[in-house]
Amino acid sequence: MFAAPPTLETKIFAELPADLRLPEQPSAWAQGQPNTGKIHSLLEGPGFTRDGQFYCVDVAHGRIFSVSETGQFTIAAEYDGEPNGLRIHKDGRIFIADYKNGVMLFDPATGTVTPLIERYRAERFRGVNDLTFAANGDLYFTDQGMTGLHDPAGRVYRYDRNGHLSVLLDRIPSPNGLVLNQAQTELYVAVTRDNAIWRVPLLADGGVAKVGRFIQMSGGVGPDGLALDSAGNLFVAHVGLGCVWQFSPRGEPLLRIQSCAGHGTTNITFGGPQNRTLYITEAQSGAILTADLAIAGEPLYAQQ
Repeated sequence: MFAAPPTLETKIFAELPADLRLPEQPSAWAQGQPNTGKIHSLLEGPGFTRDGQFYCVDVAHGRIFSVSETGQFTIAAEYDGEPNGLRIHKDGRIFIADYKNGVMLFDPATGTVTPLIERYRAERFRGVNDLTFAANGDLYFTDQGMTGLHDPAGRVYRYDRNGHLSVLLDRIPSPNGLVLNQAQTELYVAVTRDNAIWRVPLLADGGVAKVGRFIQMSGGVGPDGLALDSAGNLFVAHVGLGCVWQFSPRGEPLLRIQSCAGHGTTNITFGGPQNRTLYITEAQSGAILTADLAIAGEPLYAQQ
């Protein structure tokens, strides 16, 4: 056990306006989740493009939002899907992890969302959740669906830069956010229903070995989105507990970033001057929060 780390407060950067909240609109995704029912939105997948445009997604109602520097929401796309995560490739393409459809590509110029990966061989995915890129362009993504300790059947996939899709890891109880370490030799995976971060060593032949629990957490629902800073520290959005944790490369808790809104801290990204502001999607209140990491005297941050 470790001593409690210092706490850093957040503030509200933007709130989904009333005219974009859809509490009475049916959502097949929400109806299938435990203890959810009607839902106005569920914000996830924050990310910045190279020119500084901020996007996030609403898995419950099939929407992608752009958010201005002053916190104004605009619908950038609305389609028959359940966008659960968003990542931006180094070439500028915007990838969507879609719970209903698989991995998609979003074109902000036209507002269209088109499929990229819909199946593994002939098999449909259980429910794609989140994705991340390696430095060489390989795409890693989680297939979570409704898996958990009762049914540990989630997967992590790798879609390499040559277009080959393979199962990297199987039999996971709810794989969620994921990110590579600085050396690109290990993959961190948030395993929500295990309330843990798993460390997945990557072998030279493309396989994995000696997968283990890197951080055991408790409380809330479990870890959701992940991000890595330029010093190799791991940031973990702990949904249900209403905070984001910062852990050292050795797994030591360094900082607790506390939500000033609800407890649904789903996902995170870095932005602002020198990437020293942490942006947090808070699904319960439909807000985007920010934390000034410069206050904590932290190093520069890289978007992951």
